[in-house]
Amino acid sequence: MGGGAIIFFLLLSLIYGILWIYCLIDILRSDFKDSNMKLIWIVVILFAQVVGPIAYLIMGNSTKATFKS
Repeated sequence: MGGGAIIFFLLLSLIYGILWIYCLIDILRSDFKDSNMKLIWIVVILFAQVVGPIAYLIMGNSTKATFKS
C-alpha cells in the first residue's frame, strides 16, 4: 500500500469514528416515543457497525419524542 492509501483509510476511519460517537451521544441525550427505542438504537449502533450509524441518521428522528411548547 502506498502512503496515499494509508492516509485515505486513516481519514475514513476518523470520520467514521466521529460519526459513531455523534450518533451514540445523540441517542443517549434524546427522548424517544417508546422507552425501549433507546436501547434498541444502542444495540443497532454497536452491532451493525457500518450500517447502524447511517440507519440511525436516516430513521432515528422518526422514533424520537416531540415536545410542543
